[in-house]
Amino acid sequence: CGVDVRGSAPGTRETDLLSPINMVEKVHAILLTGGSAYGLEAAGGVMQYLEERSTGHPTGKTVVPIVPAAVLFDLNVGDHRVRPDREMGYRACQSSGRNVPEGNVGAGTGATVGKARGFRFCTKSGQGTYAVRLDNGLIVGALVAVNAFGDIQDPFTQEIIAGVRNEDGKGFAGTVNIWKEKMGIPNTVFGTNTTIAVVVSNAELDKSRATKVAQMAHNGMARVISPCHTMCDGDTIFALATGEVAADVNLVGILAQEVLAQAILRAVYAAETIQGLRCWRD
Repeated sequence: CGVDVRGSAPGTRETDLLSPINMVEKVHAILLTGGSAYGLEAAGGVMQYLEERSTGHPTGKTVVPIVPAAVLFDLNVGDHRVRPDREMGYRACQSSGRNVPEGNVGAGTGATVGKARGFRFCTKSGQGTYAVRLDNGLIVGALVAVNAFGDIQDPFTQEIIAGVRNEDGKGFAGTVNIWKEKMGIPNTVFGTNTTIAVVVSNAELDKSRATKVAQMAHNGMARVISPCHTMCDGDTIFALATGEVAADVNLVGILAQEVLAQAILRAVYAAETIQGLRCWRD
């Protein structure tokens, strides 16, 4: 497993372990969650679930599950006192399966994009997933929760499909345009945005190559999020590999950025309007 953090306001857990120069080679789960720093508590529930099944790093009398995590800020949506906790982390493990829901679920429940004019003018986003399979059996997929400060745009036309809305509520103003006009943004938006993702492959990758895949996957963010990797965001990508198929790391990285870009778009398209926060189609 590897990780690459490009944003300047991340909320993470156990990411130092994933450095190629550090000892741990294997992780037992990855947690993506909402709830800001409070949401990291859910990792305790994941660890409990794994420990009960003797899954983790062996330490003699017991095991210690390695569960890196990343959070996003969504406390402005709904009741800020209701956020992921240890019990929810445990229940998420119980509910895991092959079918991954998209939209206003999981870490994407309270996700929004386009906050240069404040929370009133943002657009509802969510959680998205996408995967590809090549003829040789190589599979690369991505799961992402999109809570970006910037806008989401079509990678081919550059048209904004979700982001900061005009003051009359019609159409999108463009985050970069607002930044240029105001020569900056309010300090209140700092630390309240991030896009968190995990890309997974069945390729044979060691930690250094998995880290490279995580780095390359950030290009997928840059294709569809404008701007990304800002001081306002905590953009974080984990890369996992199951080691079943021999594959060139460059190819895995290229596919990772493609599937992540598509997963981000799907997160927006699957989102629904809640509590006055309009989705892309409104």
